[in-house]
Amino acid sequence: MQTLGEFISKALSVPNDQAFAERLGAPRWRFTSSERMLERVTAIAYAVRAAGCTSGDRVALMSENRIDWLAADFGILVAGCVVVPIFATLALDQVEYIIKDAEAKLVFVETEADADRLRKTCPSLPRCIVFDGTGPDSLAAFEAAGAAAAQADPSALAGFRSGSTPGDLAVLIYTSGTTGNPKGVMLSHQNLISNTMAGSTVLPEPLKGEKDVVLSVLPFGHIFEHTDALGFVNKGMKLYITQPNYLLADLKDARPVMMALVPRIFERVLAGIIGKAKAEGGLKAKLVPWALGVGRDYMSAQVDGRKPGAMLPLQYAIAQKLVLSKIKPQIGLDRLAFFASGSAPLHRDIALTFAAMGIPIVEGYGLTETSPIVTASRPESIRYGSVGKPVAGVEIKLASDGEILVKGPNVMQGYYHLPAEHPFTEDGWFMTGDIGEIDKDGYLFITDRKKELIKTSTGKYIAPGRVEAALKRSIYIGQCFVIGDGRSFPLALVSPNWDIIRKEFNIQDDVPSAAIAERADVRDLITKEVIEKTADLGSFEQVRKVALLPRDLTIEDGELSPTLKVKRRVVEKKFADIIDAAYKGAAVLAR
Repeated sequence: MQTLGEFISKALSVPNDQAFAERLGAPRWRFTSSERMLERVTAIAYAVRAAGCTSGDRVALMSENRIDWLAADFGILVAGCVVVPIFATLALDQVEYIIKDAEAKLVFVETEADADRLRKTCPSLPRCIVFDGTGPDSLAAFEAAGAAAAQADPSALAGFRSGSTPGDLAVLIYTSGTTGNPKGVMLSHQNLISNTMAGSTVLPEPLKGEKDVVLSVLPFGHIFEHTDALGFVNKGMKLYITQPNYLLADLKDARPVMMALVPRIFERVLAGIIGKAKAEGGLKAKLVPWALGVGRDYMSAQVDGRKPGAMLPLQYAIAQKLVLSKIKPQIGLDRLAFFASGSAPLHRDIALTFAAMGIPIVEGYGLTETSPIVTASRPESIRYGSVGKPVAGVEIKLASDGEILVKGPNVMQGYYHLPAEHPFTEDGWFMTGDIGEIDKDGYLFITDRKKELIKTSTGKYIAPGRVEAALKRSIYIGQCFVIGDGRSFPLALVSPNWDIIRKEFNIQDDVPSAAIAERADVRDLITKEVIEKTADLGSFEQVRKVALLPRDLTIEDGELSPTLKVKRRVVEKKFADIIDAAYKGAAVLAR
């Protein structure tokens, strides 16, 4: 087994003139060859060592996605040091905690403003290297000094690598958590390389060469995209880096063969397709939503082995000809083999709707603690609603209460500075905290988080994630949060999809969202959607009350984690008045 420094150096040694592309204003893309990236990585490795960091020392990295992020990440690893990725959107008090807990010797940041903010918050902040900076602490100066050192003593590089072994700590990545301080997950070189290689086996054979473009939009600071990036580089694929605000435009430019997304982005894409059709008005406003619905229903019948009704095949043929077959090329997906979805449950209806457009979505499952991939679907054998089977070398089983247990070379070493937190069974299985089911063919289905199950006052257990996924099928619902622990029935807090609502009711852009949430017609529409989307759930799971939030939940306000997971306890406390008023208010929803 190699170390990540050796793994990365070997991958970058394979010639690829357009190995990396970064979105710019104009020209749209700036390309970096694998040869040039290896030069940069080597220079950064030398500079990290010259800055006083030795094997095993922690180096923090806080930035939005860019080629510099990868160059710094790879350089730290080649130097034999430990990468500590930090989300650029994380609250400053948590950033300070991570830097102190990790005992970082060096920090990479994006701008001088970022460095100034950190210095004010964290007086003991170590030296900052600034990507877009000037002077001796700019990345350009840092690299130049490292390049000179590499030229003066090229043999030192072998010494950097020899300072690490495959079992050593490579990445210390802090889970955002829902309460309290973040926990540092310790991942070794072996953890990450084994999982990178196992994840790559999911790729169909044609998608393993330098001619293939992959588009990256998820943060590299998250282990999902960090491991993906290692896999793409190892396979010699062209890695295009974009930002969420430019995703739709860059899909058309890059025309990727695959990319990884989270469920919320798929939901937004569908909402955007329908919203655009509604904005254009006329026949299209009705035709597009109808075609998507027909496509979903037809695919559902196909994958379930049910005979469709007499009219559905004809309707599907019409929908394909007029709408569905045109969407894929229109949004830049004509070369796409598949999307990969992870981080949260994807509702089956969303996946089937994309399948009707000829866009397969393969789901996977994993955690930061498992590097992250535990299971993955294959494009040729998708089982909708499932997150697939274990990847190579990984084992899973269920505990007596349904908790998913994992064992394999991808499982973390433990939590940094928290030896008392030991989420392992006596015989060494990692306890995920997720509840699941495994079918007779070995496919895993996630039902919910063990600690987030709601127990109503009637004694019924409800999986909030299952109800929330059902609600998110509505294009009118942006965010939703289901509560009901200790109550007699579940309530849904809903933040509407403000853009779609404005178009639906012809509301001007300057009207605040809080005022929109007070409108009776908006409340009636959301209530109708909630009833419709939860109609197929068990009677005890069906939402009986709805409360509209005055705005979206945000990372900045501490209500969402950097991976967009709702911090349930924070939201319940912050919006306690709205929740209490809703429970005390009007009668429950009529069914």
